[in-house]
Amino acid sequence: MASRKEGAGSTASSSSSAAGVAGKGKGKGGSGDLAVKQVQIDGLVVLKIIKHYQEEGQGTEVVQGELWGLVLEDWLEITNCFPFPQHTEDDADFDEVQYQMEMLQSLCHVNVDHLHVGWHQSTYYGSFVTRALLDSQFSYQHAIEGSVVPIYDPIKTAQGFLSLRAYRLTPKLMEVCKEKDFPPEALKKANITFEHMFEEVPIVIKNSHLINVLMWELEKKSAVADKHELLSLASSNHLGKNLQLLMDRVDDMSQDTVKYNTYMRNTSKQQQQKHQYRQQENMQRQRRPVQTLQTAAAPARMDSLLIAGHINTYCQNVKEFTAQNLGKFFMAQALQEYNN
Repeated sequence: MASRKEGAGSTASSSSSAAGVAGKGKGKGGSGDLAVKQVQIDGLVVLKIIKHYQEEGQGTEVVQGELWGLVLEDWLEITNCFPFPQHTEDDADFDEVQYQMEMLQSLCHVNVDHLHVGWHQSTYYGSFVTRALLDSQFSYQHAIEGSVVPIYDPIKTAQGFLSLRAYRLTPKLMEVCKEKDFPPEALKKANITFEHMFEEVPIVIKNSHLINVLMWELEKKSAVADKHELLSLASSNHLGKNLQLLMDRVDDMSQDTVKYNTYMRNTSKQQQQKHQYRQQENMQRQRRPVQTLQTAAAPARMDSLLIAGHINTYCQNVKEFTAQNLGKFFMAQALQEYNN
């Protein structure tokens, strides 16, 4: 997997190689059409994912890793994971494929579930809908039936709400991604919008009975925390950051719309020029050789869909945050009126 200092382009190519290794370990590839209705993940795997980000994640940098487990009919069980090594461009001798093969052999040696079932990634304020993630998940889902990508949000988790959601590419998007091109006609024909790009799979966290008993004992022994901050009316910077990111994505969408409108105007002008040229050609066919007019290539529309997905994610975050704050304000207003 690409290092966090290399950029998004390397992430997609490295994920493709990881999917190829997983396909070899599994013994066959899939088309990604297996319907997964539920993901069951062990609590230890969740703790490993959180620990991985705490140790190696910094700010906007993301961390990634592989998931191992079992596929049982229409639900997926994740029983183990390990992080992708973080390295820089200076580590030219590091072989990612060899590292993954060695990990696969080690898991087989200790008799641990070694079926590759996907990969995980962290996100920064929900900004995970990127071209790199799209290409990576397509490679995994094309090679491994039922593969998922759980997205861990450390910002929400730090506020007391565990944010871990599993996603898959929809069958419509899988068909379009096979063409390796995203012209406006293909997306329009497939009727794909940002709402039809990813499908969320419910996650169920499972712990053994002994772990549940231990957690119950620790909760009894732990000191009672001061919960008055839950009623605080002060707004954190979470809302401001989401609004700032939302405005940035709206600007990107506006620029992309301007580019597409410019392309449509140029195309219209070229059609008019073609019509005029054909009329002149019919009149002067014997005087000059036949010439052709170059037509500009249509801009890819996948970037617009990804930006729209970002905007939708930020709007949902703002909606959740404001709903909680509005509840606090109404409660405070009712208490104030009652006291007066």
